[in-house]
Amino acid sequence: MVESSGVHASSDSPEHVGPRANWALTVLLLAYILSFIDRNVMAILVGPIRKSFEISDFQYGLLHGLAFTLFYTVLGLPIGRLADRGSRRTIIAVGVLFWSAMTCACGLVRGFGGLFTARMGVGIGEAALSPPAHSLLSDLFPAKSLPRAMSVFTLGITVGGGMAYMIGGWVLGAVGDAELALPVLGALEPWQLTFILVGLPGFAVGALVWTIREPRRHGRTRGDGQGVSVREVLSYFRANARVYGAIIGSVSMLSVLGYGTITWYVEMLIRNFGAEASELGPTFGWIFIIAGSAGAITGGLVAERLARRHRDAGLRVVVLASLLWIVPGIAGPLMPTERAALMMAAPILFLMSSYFGPAIAALQTETPNEMRAVASALLLFAANLFGLGFGPPLVGAMTTHLLGGDQTLHLALAILAAVFAPMAAATAASGIQRR
Repeated sequence: MVESSGVHASSDSPEHVGPRANWALTVLLLAYILSFIDRNVMAILVGPIRKSFEISDFQYGLLHGLAFTLFYTVLGLPIGRLADRGSRRTIIAVGVLFWSAMTCACGLVRGFGGLFTARMGVGIGEAALSPPAHSLLSDLFPAKSLPRAMSVFTLGITVGGGMAYMIGGWVLGAVGDAELALPVLGALEPWQLTFILVGLPGFAVGALVWTIREPRRHGRTRGDGQGVSVREVLSYFRANARVYGAIIGSVSMLSVLGYGTITWYVEMLIRNFGAEASELGPTFGWIFIIAGSAGAITGGLVAERLARRHRDAGLRVVVLASLLWIVPGIAGPLMPTERAALMMAAPILFLMSSYFGPAIAALQTETPNEMRAVASALLLFAANLFGLGFGPPLVGAMTTHLLGGDQTLHLALAILAAVFAPMAAATAASGIQRR
C-alpha cells in the first residue's frame, strides 16, 4: 500500500507475545479508559453546566470540544517527536498525573473561563498518552498480532466513554440538585463533585505506568538514539501521501461524526423524551460499554482476518464501518420513542468503535519505527482537531444558529451522519490498493 520503500512493523518485529507485552497493554488500557472518563464525563453534565453558567449549546460545545482540543492537538506532534527518541514510559506517566490533576481542577472552578482553562489542561496531559503508547505497543507485539492489540487498547474509548455516563448519572442521582459543603473545598455543585471523583483515580494509574519496562525498538532504519529530522519525516509522508491521506482523512471525518454523536446523544434523549440524566446515564453507559467493546474487538478480528489476503486490511475495515454507519446514524436520532432511540444507539456505538484500532495498526505498519509516534501524533492531531474541536461545536452551532433552537438537536445529529459517514467511506476507499 505504501508507494515508496520503507521499514514496516513486520521488519525486525518481536516474534511472540510475552508477559511484558500483556502487562504493558493492561496498564495502557487502564490509562486510556481513564482518559476517556475524564474527557467525556461532561457529556452527561450538559444541563447542569449550562444552567450553572447560563450558556448556549454552542458555548457548551466550545467547552467540551475546543477547550480540550486546543493544546491536545498542538502538543501531540512535539510529544510524538520526543517519544520517538526518549522514554515513552516517562512521558505517559507524567501526562496521566497532569491530566488527573486538571480534571480535579475542573470541579473547583467558578466560571466559564475557569472551566475552559482547566479543560485545556486536561487536553495537555492527555496529549502525552496515545502517540507514545502506540509506539510502545508496536515494539511489544508482532505485526500479525498488532491489529488485535490496538483494538484491545482502543477498548479504552468504549469502556471509558461508557463509564463517564454511568459515573455522572450515579452522582447526579445520589446528590440531586443540592450543593455540597465540603471541608477546604467549600460549596460544590453535583457536576463539580463528579469531576473531582473521576480525576482522583488517575494518580494511582500514573504510578502503575512506571512498572512498564521500555522495550527494544524494532524496525529502525538507524541506531537507537539517532532520530530523524522533521524534513525527513515530512518527506516520507509526502512520498506516501495517498495512503496517509486516506487513513488520516477518513478517521478525521469519522471523528467529527463520533464525537458529535456521543457528546449530544444523551442530551437529545433528555430533551426529546423528558428522560432523567440520573437514570439515562447508567443505561447509555452500559450500551456504550457492551456495544462499543464488541465493535472494537470485532474490528480487530475482521482486520486480522482480512490481513491474510490484503495488506490494506485496516482501510477496508474503515470503509465497511463508514458505510454501515449511515443508516443507524441517521435513523437513531429520528426514532419516535426513547426506547427505540436507545436501541439504535447500539449499532452506532458498535460501528463508532470498530474502525479505530485497525486504522492505527495500518498507520503503524506502514511507518518506520523512528517515525511511528509522530505518525500517530499526526493522526490524532487531525482526528481530534476536527473530531473534538469541530464535532461538538458544529452540532451546537446547528441547533443555535441554523435549525431553530434546543429542540432541533435530533435533526442536527441526523444531518451529521448523512454528511460525514459517506465522505469517510469515499476517503478511505481512495487509499485501497487496486489489484
